[in-house]
Amino acid sequence: MIFTICRQVYKQWREGTSKGVSKWLYLGQMGTSAGFTTYSALLGNPIFVVTNATLFVTALVGFGIYLHHRRRDARAAT
Repeated sequence: MIFTICRQVYKQWREGTSKGVSKWLYLGQMGTSAGFTTYSALLGNPIFVVTNATLFVTALVGFGIYLHHRRRDARAAT
């Protein structure tokens, strides 16, 4: 999963566009990762805490790039 999200974020950044990418991809991933990070912490499993926290940060970066592209495109349209 982490490689899939990283690849999508890198592709958006490299191509300079978020066309065809849904904000729900990142919002859903952030929600899921936050939940699993919390659950993993409650279980005392540091491997999954780090993995899920990394997924959360990657999704957060992807969402930031998505918002940046959206704002840029909106400014260019006016």
